[in-house]
Formats: sequence, structure tokens, C-alpha cells
Amino acid sequence: MPPHDGVRERSGLVRDRETERVRRFYDSVADRHDTSIRLFEKLLFADGRRWVCAQARGDVLEIAVGTGRNFPHYPMDVRLTGIDLSPAMLGVARGRADELGRDVDLKVGDAQALDFPDARFDTVVATLALCTIPDDRRVVAETWRVLRPGGLFLLLEHVRSPLLPVRLVQRLLDPLIVRFQADHLLREPLRYLEAEGFVIDHLERSKWGIVERLTARKPAS
Repeated sequence: MPPHDGVRERSGLVRDRETERVRRFYDSVADRHDTSIRLFEKLLFADGRRWVCAQARGDVLEIAVGTGRNFPHYPMDVRLTGIDLSPAMLGVARGRADELGRDVDLKVGDAQALDFPDARFDTVVATLALCTIPDDRRVVAETWRVLRPGGLFLLLEHVRSPLLPVRLVQRLLDPLIVRFQADHLLREPLRYLEAEGFVIDHLERSKWGIVERLTARKPAS
């Protein structure tokens, strides 16, 4: 086996182990997840979910859909599909969809290897998702693949702050947060979107540069 194939195989094994760890974590917290993050979301993200979902159109894929906290904010005419690693989180999401009377196709799935054909969706949504998925770069590549030309990638995320004092605090906290909450504090998805070829239509930073709202478009040609 060539050396680079061995490196790739080891990298894949590490990613698979970390993906399974994330799944187990969210299965274990599904029944209390909404309560535990409610104050955190209110302080940092305000109406971020509403801002993202209001822009969705057509056939929509939400990755890492979690407990379905975005469901109330989507336009009623979108055709919504949601995937998540955690069956337990999806169980909560199904209950929420039923309460809202929304028709949502919910599936266990991995955003790092989407089980959908090329150019399947008009919109892909990720809210507080790229911070937990082990290989965020693969998620961006898979999003590009399943988006139709002219399609939108809509994100709400917490990212690495450009402010040195804040970033130093993030660096101190990151190992503990990753270990115990499967959440990365120092990611910058924007660079992967630009490298993949997305056109950035809107980029907004707030809360000391930690919170990012982003609208990106796959070029039509």
C-alpha cells in the first residue's frame, strides 16, 4: 500500500471513531438538549435561526437537524429533508414536526458522506452544525455536490474570533469543550467555502466575532 494511502486510511479511521463519539454524545443528551442550550442560544444567536431559514427555498436539506429547532422558521412552501447522526435527536425532531404539522423527511445520515445524488437540493442549511461534525471540510464539499447550480448554502455558526484576547480564551477552552461536548471553538468554515468555489453573498460577524451568519451561492454555471 503506498504511504499516502496508509495516511488516508488512518485519517478515515480517526474520523469514523470521532463521528461515532459524536453520535453517542448526542444520543445521550437528546432528551435534555433543548433545555440545556436555550439560554446559550438566546444570548449569542438571537434570531439567527429565523434569519437563516427565512432564506430557504425549494428542495431544502438541513444537515445535523438535531431536535428540529429550525422547523418553526421555514417557509411553509419548502420541501424539507433533515439528516442527523443521532437517532435519539431525530426522535425529538419527529415529535416537533408533528406538533407543527410540518411534513419533514427525516433520516439518519452523515453530512460528511451524504446519501443523495448530485444537484439534488436548492438550499442546504447548517445551523450550529459545522462546529460538531468531525470533518467540516468534507461537509462543505458534500454540500457543493448536492446543491443545484445557483443553489444556496445558509449558515449560522460560532467560529474562531478575529480578536486576539477572545481567541486566546477560545484556545484555552477548546480542548475541554471538544472532549466533553464534541464542540469545536476554533473553526473557520468560510475558508472552505471559498476554496470550494462558493460565492459569498452575505457575511455578518457579531459577539466579538464569534457568531457568523453567512449566505453562500453555488454559481449557476
